[in-house]
Amino acid sequence: MRVTELNIYPLKSARGIALSESHVSAEGLPGDRRAMLTDPSGHFITQRELPDIATVLARHVDGGMALSREKNGEIFARPSGQRMDVAVWKSIVSANIADDDTNGTLSAWLGREVKLAFFDDASNRIASLEWTGNETPVTFADGYQILVTTTASLAALNDNMRDNGEDAVGMERFRPNIVLDTDEAWAEDRWAAIEIGGIRFDLVKPCARCIMTTQDQMTGSRDVPSPMKAMGRIRMSGDRRVPGPLFGWNVTPRGQGRLSVGDVAKVVEERPEGWAIKRRQAE
Repeated sequence: MRVTELNIYPLKSARGIALSESHVSAEGLPGDRRAMLTDPSGHFITQRELPDIATVLARHVDGGMALSREKNGEIFARPSGQRMDVAVWKSIVSANIADDDTNGTLSAWLGREVKLAFFDDASNRIASLEWTGNETPVTFADGYQILVTTTASLAALNDNMRDNGEDAVGMERFRPNIVLDTDEAWAEDRWAAIEIGGIRFDLVKPCARCIMTTQDQMTGSRDVPSPMKAMGRIRMSGDRRVPGPLFGWNVTPRGQGRLSVGDVAKVVEERPEGWAIKRRQAE
């Protein structure tokens, strides 16, 4: 079992960037979800309600961020020093907001008023204690530091889609940070912890999926094959604590170090009971 992909998403809900190697910190992969878009009140905005965010590419440069879009060119954004409380689900985070010109340009690109919020050294957020067991720092990710997916599970999902007359989808639909090449589908449901590059990663909570998996991750279009029906057929959670269709696991690092594509991953602790999945007949 080896690492086949490492990805970060500098701007939450925007395009991902593939890496060949990355440091790992307590917050996950450095540079991941260090910025996000909000409405004027500070509530976070994602592809769920604004699919066009998928057309934006963000890169960290010189203490700020280069933001580009094919039909709009590129702008450079930096924190203005103005702080604002922003909301990510139930978390309230003090963020550094971009200047008015940057926010105006992004609003014009996306057709609604937005602000660009930076997670900086003065920002603080922790992942859910209910699942991590102790305080662990996280940036603007939906809830946890790292998302892990596996190739065998994607293959099984695509097999079900093809068996039901649906076209396959790529791994990018699930926006993982780490992709592992595996032979057994859904084996990750039985993993409590894995080790890569001498770093322990605890699999703390399965990832419930949403409408973002139905969108093309380059264009934001929803006129593309959707994995939601297949996940509904074979991956509906049977545990009320995490309802809905599941794909991938939220992971908390328990150390620091460096990862590279090609690194060996091994299971170091198991969850023999796995995770409860509802079963229903194919449509």
